[in-house]
Amino acid sequence: MGIRKKLSLRWREVRTCIHGLLSSKHVILAHIVPTRRCNLACAYCNEYDHVSSPVPTEVMFRRIDLLAKLGTSIVGMTGGEPLMHPELDAIVRHIRRRGMMSGMITNGYFLTPEKIEALNEAGLDYLQISIDNIEPDDVSKKSLKVLDKKLQMLADHAEFNVNINSVVGAGVRDPKDAPAISRRAEEFGFSHSMGIFRDGNGGVQPFNDRILRAYEQAKPKGRRSYARMDWFQTRLAQGKSNEWRCRAGARYLYICEEGLVHYCTQKRGYPGVPLENYTRANMRKEYLTKKPCAPYCAISTALKISVFDRWRDPQHDPTD
Repeated sequence: MGIRKKLSLRWREVRTCIHGLLSSKHVILAHIVPTRRCNLACAYCNEYDHVSSPVPTEVMFRRIDLLAKLGTSIVGMTGGEPLMHPELDAIVRHIRRRGMMSGMITNGYFLTPEKIEALNEAGLDYLQISIDNIEPDDVSKKSLKVLDKKLQMLADHAEFNVNINSVVGAGVRDPKDAPAISRRAEEFGFSHSMGIFRDGNGGVQPFNDRILRAYEQAKPKGRRSYARMDWFQTRLAQGKSNEWRCRAGARYLYICEEGLVHYCTQKRGYPGVPLENYTRANMRKEYLTKKPCAPYCAISTALKISVFDRWRDPQHDPTD
């Protein structure tokens, strides 16, 4: 990434953080699904199929416009596999045109030098590739052996930030894979984050000693940062709960392929309101709603965004 782009991105990051700290009345991050279709079938994932058509581009534009009206700072695309949308570049460009930062979570299979250059031109800010293991297995094909050439392409061509996310926990065949993936990310100069393998409700099983050792080895080392937030994952790995105020539905939105607003990928149907009907009143209600799933939640995105408001506005149980 050139120095001018780095400075521009850093300034917009700082501006987003300041705005998030000064006001609780806007969306900081929204994840939006351009297609539910995926080329893979990871055993732990329930957010895909093999038949859905891409969301029409004009519909995606309207949803992005609605997010802009809610004051959204960052729009990230997820799936399914977002690179299977034929006009993804145009969607990224529209996000940036509306003054929001743009990101994407991908399995990386469809990356080519030409696609990376198109994403550069469209103005993509962040790209995250999830790599689950070294060799493909019956749980996941998101493997370093398959994706290493894609990482080299990104190192050679990308003008946006690249993060490699690896996972560890019960369900991962070899926990020693995560430290190896972490080292490879560092060799390419990419940032690296850790996820913990979660169940269908977004929670985790406590780690045994072998998995805990691998987790500690794989965690990013060096200076701590807002993006890391290792402490909450470590407590979950140890079977401990976290006390925090989840602001999903307000500061963080997950918009599915049908255009409904949900707390997160694991809580579809809550609140389940169409984005075109979602108002600041809805946001305020969900901002103040205490989420019973929060203490053992492993959805790191929801927690990271909620940290902006950790110091203010206690939540209540809406049934009280």
